This record gives sequence, C-alpha cells and structure tokens, in this order.
Amino acid sequence: MPKVLIIDDEKAIRNALRDILQFENFEVEEAADGAEGIRMATPGGFDLVLCDIKMPKTDGMEVLTKLQELHPDLPVVMITGHGTIDTAVEALKKGAYDFIAKPPDLNRLLVTVRNALDRTLLVKETKTLRRKVSKTREMVGTSPELLQIRQLVDRVGPTEARVLITGGNGTGKELVARWIHEKSQHANGPMVEVNCAAIPSELIESELFGHEKGAFTSAIKQRIGKFEQASGGTLFLDEIGDMSLSAQAKVLRALQENKITRVGGEKEISVSPRVIAATNKDLRQEIAKGNFREDLYHRLSVILIHVPSLNERKSDIPLLADHFVQEICEDYGIPLKSFSQEAYKELQKIDWTGNIRELRNVVERLVILSDAKITEKEVRQYVSK
Repeated sequence: MPKVLIIDDEKAIRNALRDILQFENFEVEEAADGAEGIRMATPGGFDLVLCDIKMPKTDGMEVLTKLQELHPDLPVVMITGHGTIDTAVEALKKGAYDFIAKPPDLNRLLVTVRNALDRTLLVKETKTLRRKVSKTREMVGTSPELLQIRQLVDRVGPTEARVLITGGNGTGKELVARWIHEKSQHANGPMVEVNCAAIPSELIESELFGHEKGAFTSAIKQRIGKFEQASGGTLFLDEIGDMSLSAQAKVLRALQENKITRVGGEKEISVSPRVIAATNKDLRQEIAKGNFREDLYHRLSVILIHVPSLNERKSDIPLLADHFVQEICEDYGIPLKSFSQEAYKELQKIDWTGNIRELRNVVERLVILSDAKITEKEVRQYVSK
C-alpha cells in the first residue's frame, strides 16, 4: 500500500486530502508544520510527500530543499493557494514533481499522485537494474576510516599509479578497486578480475598471459590472457599473495616492460592495463618467508590503501544495515523494512569476523525472518555471535 505524507498547517486541508487518499487505499500520515514533516520523512518511509508552500516557521520551499538533500528520489508535490502560482513554478524548477491548487480537485489530485508514484516505482526499478548490471556499488559510511579511503580514491583514481589494497576477507577490497577504476582514465575500458587464490598454480600463467594452440595437452585453441583483455582498462589481481613465485616473476616482467608472451609462444605482445592488486595477507611477512618477491611488492605498492575491518568502523553499521535492507527488499520485491534503534545497538555489539560480507548475509536473514520493524529481540534470536 503506497504511503503518503501530508505536510500542511491547515487542518481542514489535511483532513480533505486524507479522506480522498484513504478512500483510494493509500496509507496517510500528517505533519502540521515543515520541521515536523522533515523529521517524519525517514529513509524509505514514504512513497510521496504533499507539502504546502506557505507555512509558518519552515515553509514549503525550505522543506523541498531539505527533502531533496536527504531523500533525492522522494517525489514532492507542492500545495499552492491563490496568488502563489509563481512560487509553485519556482518549486518545479527546484525539483518538485508537480503542484496542486487549493481547494484540491479530486481528479487532478489523484492523477498527480498516481503519476508521481509511477515515477517512484520506475526510479526504484531502474536503480535495481543498474545495480544488477553494474558490479560497482556505493561505499557506505561516514566513519573517519572510510572518509580517508574515499579521499585516497578521489586523489589516486585519475592517475596511472599502481595500487595495492590490503584488508581482511569481506572488508570491501574489490569495491575500492572498482571505484578507483570508475574514477580513472581507463573507466571506459574493461575491468578484468583475476582471483589468484582460485586458480591452480599450473594454470595461473595461462590465465594471465594466455597460451598458443598446442602449448600443452588441453590447449586445443589459442587463448587470450587477462593482461591482453584488460589492455586499455584495469587489471585487478585479487589475493595476489597466493600467486606462485614463477607467476610473480612473469608479472614483474610484464609490469616493467608492458609486454607479455603467451605460454607456448615466442612473440612479445604490448599491453597497457592499469594494475590494481589486493591481498588479505601481510606481504612483508610473506617476503620474509620467501613466499613473495620484494621487487614485485615495490612495483605494486606505489599507493597503499588499507581497508579496515567492520569491527574498526562499527559507527557505520546502521548506515550499512539500512543500505542492505533497501537493496534486499528491492531485490525481493517486498515492502521496505527498517531497524529499531535498539536493533542497531545490538548489531554493533557483534564481533564481525566476516566483515561487511557477513553483515549483508545477516541483514538478508533478518529481512526474511522478521516483521516490518526488525527489533533487538530478532537480532539476538537470528544472529549467532
């Protein structure tokens, strides 16, 4: 059931709008002034706002500006009296969806409301589809640690510098790599990922550099390697700490000379990807153990970015939880759910050994098993510590 917020200082107008909308099976809430309306308009709480232009204290234009800052996808329809049409037109220029005149005409009101709700639905569907098509997601949070990473990404992205991203499993290293790619001069090129931990050591060279037909028993045709595929774009070497020493030597040569040779081939091929690497290991320790080449480490770590664990940025958990709830509810096509303040606090008490990946799984579980408001009791019941 669509949910509408009416913000108007005239009780008679609020009552008239409420009666019309409730008759059409809309859920309606009211605010008697602009400041109250802004407080009530929580993220995902309403599908539409009807807001009077002329109100004491906080007027409709201020409410419109604030709602656009807080909830840019929330449509706002302005309510205007005689003599304020020019102001209503100005509101449209500032982002209002439409305006209706006082006293409200039934047909005009319903057409405007339904059109605005259709737009909201289209915006949600478009965002969901874009997210499914693109693997690049938002970096959610306001903690100092995350703000520092954002600043580094903004500064490093447009350069050609190689970047080494460190951090535990599930902290979001791939997301940081994708944002560097998005902000780089290679953004229009491909971002090619290689999970060095998932490929057997005997196949990693073929995966990275390709092979010629007949190079080995199963090489029934020529294969283009990841370095060539990423040329003009970004090559993301995930979990590079698990790469074999022989492959490391060839990667070092490729980085030094911007040339590769396919397995079983003799011809040198020029390549020009930007290389970003990531690892959950301490490469300094791996170097001391003889498991990682120091010269390759220095080639890769022109810029070092460390992604903190979720336990180090627990202040971001409420924002992350809200973000995941919205994503999951949109994916499942169900009404948006929300957390109580006590539930947020309970989530912040948990030791998140699986980091953000674990938090998303937990939020998905809570969305499936809980009612519209996810409570502290449900967090305790469904989340194992």
